[in-house]
Amino acid sequence: MSREEYKAWAKVPPLGDLPLGSDIGRDLLKMMASPDFASRAWIWQQCDAQVGADTAQKSGGDAAVVRVHGSDKALAITTDCTPRYCYADPYEGGKQAIAEAYRNLSSVGALPLAVTNCLNFANPQRPEIMAQFTGCLSGMGDACRALDFPIVSGNVSLYNESKATGGGSAILPTPAIGGVGLLDDVAKMATIAFKDGAHKIVLIGADHKARPELGQSKWLEICHGRSAGQPPKVDLAAEKRHGEFVRKLVADGIATAVHDVSDGGILVAVAEMALAGDIGARLETKAFENRVDSEKQQHAWSLFAENQGRYIVTERFDSEAIEKLASDAGISCCFIGWTGGDTISICKGEDAIYPELSLSELRTAHESFFKEWMEG
Repeated sequence: MSREEYKAWAKVPPLGDLPLGSDIGRDLLKMMASPDFASRAWIWQQCDAQVGADTAQKSGGDAAVVRVHGSDKALAITTDCTPRYCYADPYEGGKQAIAEAYRNLSSVGALPLAVTNCLNFANPQRPEIMAQFTGCLSGMGDACRALDFPIVSGNVSLYNESKATGGGSAILPTPAIGGVGLLDDVAKMATIAFKDGAHKIVLIGADHKARPELGQSKWLEICHGRSAGQPPKVDLAAEKRHGEFVRKLVADGIATAVHDVSDGGILVAVAEMALAGDIGARLETKAFENRVDSEKQQHAWSLFAENQGRYIVTERFDSEAIEKLASDAGISCCFIGWTGGDTISICKGEDAIYPELSLSELRTAHESFFKEWMEG
């Protein structure tokens, strides 16, 4: 089955007109309380994460980090996959699964070394499922070669569907990716947590000419009940440049916190960094101008878009190093706000243009799902 034939079979609705006039605070709370974004701490806290006293960074960030016993080196470990992308476009979804694992490892400062995988698909005797399988593998292969991030092991799990006629309950194509990277000095690793007030928040990979990519986005699904459009495109050359740049910022001690932008876009990434550090953030709307046609559109669309190859990075308030280094390296980036306080606000100049959202309210939403599900 060709790529065009697969798309005709998948019947992914076109993106069409996007929602206008969103309540951004309400949308963020709804997303952070959903199973897709809820804190997994209830799960990973059940396990002993300190065996051998070599755990340097627990789960909950972009990658876990474990010291190589008796040395300064450490391994960073992450898992990732976005099945909805793989269904809408198996090739782009396969690329994105590898690229996001690469970003997660780069975010803690680790050099991505190798990939393992578990290829979870339905009945490959059906042409559309085999198209998912081969499309994902093709995208994964191109990404691994471009990022010098080879697959060294893996397994395959097929026929994951019910016996219903036509495979009506087939799972989404899920090429689960496990990535491992190396830190030469564990003391230099980065975390997602904001470290102090009045640190600059910078978006790496920000292209002001790029329109927000909201196809298959979680904002569209969770807040507006739609699964539509094609997934965001993955520029593998940009992914490599941006990852190398971020790793250098971490190694040189310039970045005080790092988080890749993925599901939920910029605002979810900032919220996760704020909760991890218990420090709020003030985002400036001028950073999101000239991307779409009207102010009412640009705020929600830009803040929740899932454009790929981007990182949120912070630096000390008196530093201008990141933007200068990015300019010298030909890396697109822009200042988007400041850390500080105990709220997340979106401002125009001195004025908050949406109601501020307290971290306590956000934390309650973020921690509610598993507590209520498992303990309620």
